[in-house]
Amino acid sequence: MKIIIINGPNLNLLGKREPEVYGSETFEDYFSKLQFKFKDVELEYFQSNIEGELISKIQETGFSYDGIVLNAAAYTHTSVGIGDAVKAVETPVIEVHISNTHQREEFRHISYISRAAHGVILGFGLKSYDLAIESFLF
Repeated sequence: MKIIIINGPNLNLLGKREPEVYGSETFEDYFSKLQFKFKDVELEYFQSNIEGELISKIQETGFSYDGIVLNAAAYTHTSVGIGDAVKAVETPVIEVHISNTHQREEFRHISYISRAAHGVILGFGLKSYDLAIESFLF
């Protein structure tokens, strides 16, 4: 099984940025734990702060991977293009958020991805990624 995690803007700052919301662990450290936990899964990780690069990665992997775990971060609430990319590919996409976006600012309650995603997991901290990966294993 081949799964890619695609993270959007500012998630490269995990561990430094708003630790009260996102925790104090870097994603790279957490990704190592995911690789250890899911030894039988070929896990890849991609992060970009650039919307077009996220769209290109979804298109590149969306016909040949078994799953995409997507945390588009702030682009979730603004990018019709990322939502359209998720609709266009065959690979199932699970939308993930570290925080519970519905407990935050009003603009974070809207997702341009959810409608096209196979599922949405939010509010479980970094554990949201574990749950998304596990959803592909059933």
